[in-house]
Amino acid sequence: MDERHARAVLARAPGLTAEALAELTAAAGGDIAVAATARAAARVELPPALRAFLGAPPASRIAADLEWLAASGAAILLSSDAAYPPLLAATVGAPAALYVQGPAALLATPQLAMVGSRSPTPAGRATAMEFAAWFARAGLTVTSGLATGIDAASHEGALRGAGATIAVFGSGLDRVYPPAHRALAARIRTRGALVSEFPPGSAPRAANFPRRNRIIAGLALGTLVVEATRRSGSLITARLAIEAGREVFAIPGSIHSPLSQGCHQLIKSGAQLVEEAADVMGELGFSVSKEWLSEVARPRAAARELDKEYEMLLDALGFEPATIDSLVARTELPSGSIASMLLILELEGRVAALPGGRFGRIP
Repeated sequence: MDERHARAVLARAPGLTAEALAELTAAAGGDIAVAATARAAARVELPPALRAFLGAPPASRIAADLEWLAASGAAILLSSDAAYPPLLAATVGAPAALYVQGPAALLATPQLAMVGSRSPTPAGRATAMEFAAWFARAGLTVTSGLATGIDAASHEGALRGAGATIAVFGSGLDRVYPPAHRALAARIRTRGALVSEFPPGSAPRAANFPRRNRIIAGLALGTLVVEATRRSGSLITARLAIEAGREVFAIPGSIHSPLSQGCHQLIKSGAQLVEEAADVMGELGFSVSKEWLSEVARPRAAARELDKEYEMLLDALGFEPATIDSLVARTELPSGSIASMLLILELEGRVAALPGGRFGRIP
């Protein structure tokens, strides 16, 4: 078989690790086309299922993979390739193969992983977007998992910052998940890369996402958690980052908010508390001058000056979601007036309506 065909076989080989691929390649004298054959497999100690696959790879499935690769412009990056990201290669259980749409070289650039809740507050979503734009303008590639919430806001922020971003899939690259993010994935590909260790056609099963998270953590210099509950999958990514010897950062929030509890737990465990994006850059060893800060700081449009009652309402709302009834109790304003004022503030982009009749302030 030729090398192109061999790469497709190795990428789909069940249970193939970077370590096993290194042994196969050595047994094949460095020839990838030989490494994917039963001849090389006979010289290496392998799990039975992997050995059987290399002895008789499914021809129709490999042919379909090759057809998809040609049509999609995707490439297979093997752990034996010089372009394989060195930070990921240094992690335990690094994948033997990655499917990549976009420039593979981007995977070796300095990256910051940004993760968090799938159901963030408006403030959390805005913070993720603003920080990601800042990091992108500073030259960091923002890496996340394309999920709803903080992941999507982080990708969006990096794109708005005219920087690069990488989305790591928990499915095959032909199965964008969630489907609502197909347009976002297409935009990411124009300014970054889409990455997966799962072959084409792989569904987004629950068991895939911890594996996806280890790639996110492994690619990056550090991981920033924006909002997370105590049971959030983001904490899995943070733990994997710690195990890989990488930095972990967390943004604190209200002590009353469940979405802050995961971040507070990380901070108690030694994660770096982050108040501004420059905190992360300093810990990662990137120096940021005051002149650079003034250049990248984008002026915001002047907001309408608020009347006293509007200011009082926003102060009462704070940065934790609240209902109209609770705002009535805090301000002693009529409920009808508060509802009307909230509608105007929502139209101005100062607050957002949330499930359960609550409203959240947008920074």
